[in-house]
Amino acid sequence: MSLTIRPLTHGDEAEWRSLWRAYLAFYQTELPGEIYASTWARLLGDFHYDVRGLVAELDGRLVGLVHYLFHRHGWKTEEVVYLQDLFADPAVRGRGVGRVLIEAVYTAADEAGCPSVYWLTEETNYAGRMLYDRIGTRTPFIRYDRPSPKLS
Repeated sequence: MSLTIRPLTHGDEAEWRSLWRAYLAFYQTELPGEIYASTWARLLGDFHYDVRGLVAELDGRLVGLVHYLFHRHGWKTEEVVYLQDLFADPAVRGRGVGRVLIEAVYTAADEAGCPSVYWLTEETNYAGRMLYDRIGTRTPFIRYDRPSPKLS
């Protein structure tokens, strides 16, 4: 397997959209086109706090993606890294793509002096959690979201 992990480039948009669409479908989510456009622009942006993207390329084809971002933290002097999205094409699952993408985020965090990388997943994402349990530490925190505000 000749797997390459690299930053996204302008020429990756169509393959990235396909992978991200499949990722969102896994979480039973659909997003409007303007979100795809906005996220794509941010992934290629140069603002420090923009979402960043890496892809896994196998034999000239994108087979995985990871999105992450740096942000400040109230309990630390250094920034932390939130790994927001991770996806490997089902055809290559079990071949280390997800692990290598997460490790690439760890490397980016280390290079920026950020010792903390964290992410969330659904409790029912058993396949993902088998990987996460090997390369991360599960925390006892439970996530809450604000209910959608009622618009009048």
